[in-house]
Amino acid sequence: MKRVTCKCLAWGCAAALWMGFAPLAAGQPAAPDQAAGVAMSPQPKDPRTRAKAHTELGALYFQDGNLIVALEELTLAAAIDPEYAPAFNIRGLVLYYVKEFDSAEKDFRRALSLEEKNPEISNNYGWFLCQTGRAAESIQYFERAYENPMYQTPVNAYVNAGACHIRIDELDRAEEILRKSLRLMPNNPQAMYHLADIHYRRGNLDAARKQLLEVLSLVDPGPETLWLLLRVERRLGNRADEQSLTTQLRRKFPDSAEYQELLKGNYE
Repeated sequence: MKRVTCKCLAWGCAAALWMGFAPLAAGQPAAPDQAAGVAMSPQPKDPRTRAKAHTELGALYFQDGNLIVALEELTLAAAIDPEYAPAFNIRGLVLYYVKEFDSAEKDFRRALSLEEKNPEISNNYGWFLCQTGRAAESIQYFERAYENPMYQTPVNAYVNAGACHIRIDELDRAEEILRKSLRLMPNNPQAMYHLADIHYRRGNLDAARKQLLEVLSLVDPGPETLWLLLRVERRLGNRADEQSLTTQLRRKFPDSAEYQELLKGNYE
């Protein structure tokens, strides 16, 4: 089955919930959060236990890229227990990937109405808003998440917030947030990629190049990382490195949006 590789769920859909997704390539935002583990008992009787089991199974199908079956399991969970917030939270993510954006938003809002202070739901809804062109609106939800002392993975929300601050050209705030994430998780390739993007946008090309080379020393690059480094090398006048990166992008990611931009000559 095809693994879900979310454009924002970064690092192999570590995005998709820190539930065992293979890491995505550098360049994608940190990612939503999801419940971990599956405990399928034989036909449990109480609705909450049954809803939880179907939700966890749906999350695993989502992780494996089987979106249709994931939706079936999560819809069943929501029907069994309409008050179980995680079912709506994770179904919102799946609906995003099948491009049912209105339905996804309804599910995220339903999940928040049930568990307003749940940091995973806040992070995921913020991620959804940022991915659907509402980056400014998303920030408050990331703040809710990373300011919650009970949140076990605040790095997710910090990185997502940093990426979305970049989208609305709030580079100083983005850098501040991303550096906080690195204090919690040093050498986090996602945060490092976004810092490189900030350096590039500011014209600090040597700093951007150094940061990207550090990312490449940690993970295999995705199209976003190759494309950003290619543009850095181009502006620095390093033609041999630019050509090498062009070849890698064409060979590894011929269907990527980044390669299509390269073909069009849209370097900025």
